[in-house]
Amino acid sequence: MTTNNSGDTSEGNTKREAQKKLVEELKGEWKLMWSERFDDKAKAEGVSIADYSSLQVERGTIIHATKDFKALNFREILEQHLVENPDRYVEPSNSVGGWNKFIKTKITNDTSVKRQRAAHYETEKTARKQPKKSGRGWLHTE
Repeated sequence: MTTNNSGDTSEGNTKREAQKKLVEELKGEWKLMWSERFDDKAKAEGVSIADYSSLQVERGTIIHATKDFKALNFREILEQHLVENPDRYVEPSNSVGGWNKFIKTKITNDTSVKRQRAAHYETEKTARKQPKKSGRGWLHTE
């Protein structure tokens, strides 16, 4: 942001700092909500046990379920609070990218190195001799 007036840049910085502080508060409340939830094993649901006004979640709201349920999305909550560029604060899913995808694709699935290492340690196979007594071993009935 290049302007001649230094007041404009300071307003932009304070706005970014305020947004960052808001996002940190929302993240803290988001983590608290998920850690304090009540897991109803009979219905296979996760239920909030308190009111979370900034997340717009009331006590008793189902926050996680196994069937026919639209899960809460932190990105949508940031959009409701009018945060600019909410993707900057939300980690991408594994299928899109991020550290977890990098680890899965580049580090753990590199089987070519494992195969080369295993081939290096394989012993040379010698030609097998013909087995005695047609391979029946010690127990034979003749």
